[in-house]
Amino acid sequence: MKKIAVLFPIISGGLWGSAGIFIRKLSDFGLNSYTIISSRVLIALIILFIGILILDKSLLKIKLKDAWVFMASGILGMLGLNFCYNESVNHLSLSLAAVLLSLSPIFVIFIAAILFKEKITLRKISCMLLAILGCVLASGLLENNTGMKLSAIGILIGLLSAFFYALYSVLSKIAMGKGYEALTITFYSLLTLEIVLLPFTDWNILKDFVISSPVNNSIFMLLHSVFTSVLPYVLYTVSLSYIEAGKTSILAAGGEPISAMLLGMLFFSEVPTILSLIGLILTIVALSLLCMPSKNQVDELTIAN
Repeated sequence: MKKIAVLFPIISGGLWGSAGIFIRKLSDFGLNSYTIISSRVLIALIILFIGILILDKSLLKIKLKDAWVFMASGILGMLGLNFCYNESVNHLSLSLAAVLLSLSPIFVIFIAAILFKEKITLRKISCMLLAILGCVLASGLLENNTGMKLSAIGILIGLLSAFFYALYSVLSKIAMGKGYEALTITFYSLLTLEIVLLPFTDWNILKDFVISSPVNNSIFMLLHSVFTSVLPYVLYTVSLSYIEAGKTSILAAGGEPISAMLLGMLFFSEVPTILSLIGLILTIVALSLLCMPSKNQVDELTIAN
C-alpha cells in the first residue's frame, strides 16, 4: 500500500480539479455556492454511510472527547476552504484564486513541523517552490497582467483558503494519531460541514434542477459528489497514514492545476500556451523529485532487504 499511496494525493488533486466542470453547470442553473456544496456533501454522506455499514460498522464509533477534531476538520478545514475559495473567485480571476490555493503546502509544512516535528528539508522546500512556480505558469497568471482582477480582500481570502486547506491536512493527521481510520475522519468531517450548511441550502432550486431532467441530472449530482467529495477526501486522508502531511499537501496541490488544464482542453477547448505547458512540466518534475526516496530512506531499505 505504501508504494502506491504516493499516487493518492495526486489523484485527489486531480479529482478536485474536476470540480469546475460540475460547478459551472450548477451555477449556470442558479444554484449558489452553499447549495452546491451542501448537495454534494449530502450525497457523499449517504454513500460513505452505506459503505461503512457494509465494510465495518465499528468505524462509526468515536470517543466524545475526540469530537472536537472532527468538528474542527469539518468547520475550519472543509467549510473554511470551500467558503474562502468561492469568495476569492468572486474577487479575483480564477487563475489567481487557484494559485493562492496551491500555496497550502507552505502552511502545512510549517504547521506539521511544529505539531508533528516533521523536518523541513532543503529538498522539500525546493520541490515546494518549484511546484508553486509550475502552478503559477500553468494558471496563465503571468500572461494576463493587463486584465488581471485584483483586490486586497480577495488576496487575503485566497490565502485563507490555502490556510484552511492546510488545516484539514493537519487535523486529519491528528485524528489518525488518535487511531481513527480515513473513512471515519472523512464521514464525521463531512457530517459537521453538512449540519452547518443545511440552513443556507436552497432546496427549491435544487429540486427544480433535478426535475428539469430527472435521470441525467440525478446521475450528474451523483458523479459530482463521488468525484469531488467521496473519492478525493478518502484518498487524501488515507495517504496521510503513509506520507508526511507536508508532502501529501504538495502532491495534491500539484495534481489540481494539471487536472484543470487537461479537463479545460477536453471540455472547453482551452488550448494551453507555451508557458502553461512549461508550468505543467515543472510541476511534474517537482512531484517526481519529491517522491524520490532520500539517501537515508534508500539506506534503510537496503538494510531491511
